[in-house]
Amino acid sequence: MAKSDELRIDPQQLAEAWHRTLPETMNASDRCDVQKDESDPDALRVTIHSAGHQMYEFDFKVTYVDSREVAVELIDVEKDNVAIDERTDPIQQLIHDYKRHIHECAQALQSLTHA
Repeated sequence: MAKSDELRIDPQQLAEAWHRTLPETMNASDRCDVQKDESDPDALRVTIHSAGHQMYEFDFKVTYVDSREVAVELIDVEKDNVAIDERTDPIQQLIHDYKRHIHECAQALQSLTHA
């Protein structure tokens, strides 16, 4: 029997909605890319390119726990296509901010994801 609060939207439609909505919740100078997760229909892959000279790239896996709540997992952080230590304070602050923006996007899309 299916859970009553499971996600009921096509993964590609969901990725497209996130692609349109996430930039509205982020800093205007940052860029993002959203793809459906090929191995998990309830998840998305979000890449955020931070603005400025740092050229950081943050990869997150966003998984729908139910139709309203997402779990956000940092996959890695890269600078100039090289993985870097994400434990430094400045990087941790950016990760915290980006996770907040991702949760704001999930809230903005509740009318689409909540059955």
